[in-house]
Amino acid sequence: MSLRVSILLFDDFSNMVLSCLMEPLRVVRDQAGIDLRFEVMTPDDRPVTSSSGLRVTPDAALATAARPDLCLLIGGDRFREAAVDPALWRHLRPARTADLVIAADTGAWLMAAAGLLDGCRATLHWHLLEEFGEVFPSVTVSPDRHVRDGALWTCGSAATGLDLILAFIRERFGPAAAFEAESMFLHDGARQASDPRFGPGLRGRSSDRLRKVVARMAATLEAPPSLAELAHAANLSERSLNRLFQRELGQSPARYLQSLRLARARDLASHTDLGLDQIALRCGFSSASALSRAFKHRTGRSIRQPT
Repeated sequence: MSLRVSILLFDDFSNMVLSCLMEPLRVVRDQAGIDLRFEVMTPDDRPVTSSSGLRVTPDAALATAARPDLCLLIGGDRFREAAVDPALWRHLRPARTADLVIAADTGAWLMAAAGLLDGCRATLHWHLLEEFGEVFPSVTVSPDRHVRDGALWTCGSAATGLDLILAFIRERFGPAAAFEAESMFLHDGARQASDPRFGPGLRGRSSDRLRKVVARMAATLEAPPSLAELAHAANLSERSLNRLFQRELGQSPARYLQSLRLARARDLASHTDLGLDQIALRCGFSSASALSRAFKHRTGRSIRQPT
């Protein structure tokens, strides 16, 4: 599975919105080993500056960039100027050609100004909703946290952007991938303090019981527990534990545990100088060859092959 992502940034964009959309996708790429590539683009192919002063230089020119699978369009505080720029249609080329568009913050305003939202449902930053509806009467404005209309998803703030991208990940890559992204970003300090290796206090759709089982899995990768042991610790039968994982993650406990072990092995192989024998032992595999076979079977490539 592969995904080419174009990130189209306008001046005075929000770093927070960009992070909330991009970082969960990065987790999916790193944890699942998916061929997911980011490419930053800007109007007129020039550097842009975020609202907090971060300067970003584009990776590719608008005119020659390949058609993306997904375009993340992030408008900025100067959206009114950008909306009346005669070159707006050209500036929105990645959004016009992408298979799917996520327009965040004031991105929907720019799409509407170019006539790309006529007859569509959309939302944007909450404080602009009333004005947005008045300026673009052909757009059905929604106060929902995020809105999907065909191949267009819209949202406003960073928090709603995070909700949206998790929904996208759940649909595109499955509930287990979304769970991993939730686990990385949605937690609370008190619960993390009780289990520093895994912060399970998620705000997402997963249940407390599932999070506790996964926390135990993550804390025991060197000596992975059996299904019977996991079920006993969760006060469940093995059958009930399997149903729990199938219902919430769409896969068996054994497959999910294997994913955790392989993700940890990939991280150690990529970011440490440990040999494969040492990595295998730390991740519950009997030998380097057993690890290599499992990784090749799951991903189709060598564990130390660059993603």
